[in-house]
Amino acid sequence: MKGKVVVITGATSGIGEVAAQRLAAMGARIVLVARNAARGQKTLTRLPSLGAGAGHSIHYGELSRIADCKRVAAEISAAEPRVDVLINNAGALFGSRQVTADNLEETFATNHMAYFVLTMGLQASLRAAVSARVVSTASAAHKGYTLDFDDLQAANSYSAIRAYGRSKLCNILFTRELARRWSGTGITANCLHPGFVATRFGDASGGFLSTAVSIAKIFAISPEKGAETIVYLASSPEVSGISGKYFYKCRPATPTAGGRDDAAANRLWVESAELAGLEL
Repeated sequence: MKGKVVVITGATSGIGEVAAQRLAAMGARIVLVARNAARGQKTLTRLPSLGAGAGHSIHYGELSRIADCKRVAAEISAAEPRVDVLINNAGALFGSRQVTADNLEETFATNHMAYFVLTMGLQASLRAAVSARVVSTASAAHKGYTLDFDDLQAANSYSAIRAYGRSKLCNILFTRELARRWSGTGITANCLHPGFVATRFGDASGGFLSTAVSIAKIFAISPEKGAETIVYLASSPEVSGISGKYFYKCRPATPTAGGRDDAAANRLWVESAELAGLEL
């Protein structure tokens, strides 16, 4: 990873922070995307002490907002004409239905649209690399869900767990369609289930959900363990040329039938581009 540029979202805590630190220690130059300035600066100041990586940087934005995702992507593209690895890792769980400034349900906006818009915005920098990788954090929480294209924003019926599960299904379908559309460009796209990890995730969900998540974390794995597959997909020569796959514990895994639905993957791509105001 020496000399490679790695852009990573959701890296101010949890598995994202561990992944950023490990990749920096392997020689990568880390470009953080964060929302909270205090946590972002704290993470950034730790990276040089890990050794090989130098010139790490940070960009701030609210990834649930399309305009912010586009702005951050433009800023990174201007500063980094070449990006070797993009790690889409930021995610959230919301106890009640909330709507963004773009009139999108916040789980869908944060967990899916941010991945889509940031990746599209960094396309030129990714193509400039000899062999770039897009790594997206999905989850086994997609199991049991399909997308309701008549109600992608959960306006008719909202459940925090269902909204989260569907957003993780979106991550898998996005990865599948990205790999198909960008085949032959030298860019690979893979996603992963990190396992159930004890992090800050879910702490701000509110009410009973926060309490339930906190109790469940007693049985969770450590962030160090959860970050292993992210680091593997970002750096290992074993996955060079592999694209469109879903991984767990550094091995290919099989998502549900909903996660292998090519028609749904294509439709999600088309609708996401329309919501983001991007040309197909």
